[in-house]
Parts: sequence; C-alpha cells; structure tokens
Amino acid sequence: MIELTITDGVAEVVLAAPKTLNSLDIAGIDELAQVYDEAADAARRGEVRALLLRGEGRGFCAGRDISGVDPAEDDVSGYLDGRVQPLLQSMTAFPAPTFAAVHGACLGVGLGLAIATDVVYVAEDAKIGSPFANLGATLDSGGHWLFTERLGPHRALDLIYTAELMSGAEAVAGGLFARAMPAESLLEQTRAITTKVASGATGAFLASKELVGQIRDQRLGLWESMAAENRAQAELCASADYAEGFAAFQQKRAPVFRGPAAAPSES
Repeated sequence: MIELTITDGVAEVVLAAPKTLNSLDIAGIDELAQVYDEAADAARRGEVRALLLRGEGRGFCAGRDISGVDPAEDDVSGYLDGRVQPLLQSMTAFPAPTFAAVHGACLGVGLGLAIATDVVYVAEDAKIGSPFANLGATLDSGGHWLFTERLGPHRALDLIYTAELMSGAEAVAGGLFARAMPAESLLEQTRAITTKVASGATGAFLASKELVGQIRDQRLGLWESMAAENRAQAELCASADYAEGFAAFQQKRAPVFRGPAAAPSES
C-alpha cells in the first residue's frame, strides 16, 4: 500500500506495508508509479514544491516481494525493464526537490528508490547493501552504478560477493548518501528540511538538479558545467522568485518565494 498526503507544499509518499518491510511486488511498483505521477501533476500546478519518501514500520524497503514468485516462471525482465526502471526514471525527473528518510532495511529495489531521490538521509543503524548472493541473483535497480561510482570497484564487488550490509553511518562515510542521523530523530529532521526547502526558491533548485544530473550522467568538465550554469542563471533571471530574492536582499527582509509556477508579474 502506498499513501500520499500533501501539506504546505510538501508531498509525503509513504510505503505502508510494514509486515513485509515495504517490499514491492508488481502491483506495489505500479501503485507507487501512479502516486508519483499524481504528485508530479500537483508539482506542475504549483501545489507541491518538495517531496519526502519514507517507509512505515521497521524498514524503508527490503526490495522486491518474492514471497509468491515461482522462479521457473518469473518474468524478471518484465518486472525490472517494464516497471522498476521506468519508475526510477520518473522519480529522478520529478519536477521538485525530493528527499528520502531511510531507516532499517534499504535493499534491492529499495536501494533503487533511494538512488532515484535527490537527497537521502539515513538512520545511523540503517542496513544497506546487496543480499543477492544468498539468492543466486545479482544486484539490480542501479545498485552496481551506485556502489562503483561512490565506493570504487573493489569495495563494490566486496559488498556484492559477501552480501554484507553497511550501516547508514558507514554508507554516508563512504559517500553513498547525504547525512546519517539518529533513528529516533530521522523523520522529524527530514520533514523539517523538506519543509524548509519547499518554501525556498524551488525554480532555482530545479535548475541545480538538472545541472547536477548533467554533470553526473554526461561527465561535464569545469567549463562545460560553467556554461550550463550560465544558461540556467539567464533563464532564472526572468522568474518571479529571482526578482523577489533581489528585492528582499536590497530591502533587508526575508524573501517569500513562490516557486516556478509563479508569474514574474506577481513578484
């Protein structure tokens, strides 16, 4: 079950199947994709300016729900190519800043959900890694990219071969995610940051989100990145939030940002 609430410009998406550690079968993936589509539509209307993803119960997401899967008839390509990858691509392109609060198990497709989120905060004692060696399968949902990109090939294969799990604190120390926090304060702190970002200049944040994605995927060098930054800045200068930010600075007051949906004339 996937739940969606929208409050004060923040969409909160909840993986709400705690009995299975929020594992996702085909129906769960489809439901999550639909919820993200609904939230994205709201973002394009200016009703959502940031998104928070979390899981109920003892873990974030333990991966694919294989409890009823017959390996002899398993359409793994249909699950991964047909559903998981399109979902993760849609999540990555979400038209607002996105955050995840990760606690407990973050494995398999759960790790993919984290990879597809802009900023991931983890509980210090979260469990992150690749348990696939125990299944005769291999890491999926972008895990090979994440481990190799952030940890290097030797550590990536060490984790894959041994099926050992990292704590959230170890994952952050290795550069996988943004911050590690005490489990008891993780959700409160993530909500506070998400709410703060939602009230900020989200049009400018989206420009940075696109730039970071270009640098990551296209391996842009310094001068190429700078040229892309210049283009983004030129586009932003026609926005209402850009005008508001300058006016607030000049008038020595706090800015009131309204997001990319606001028209320049409203500033």
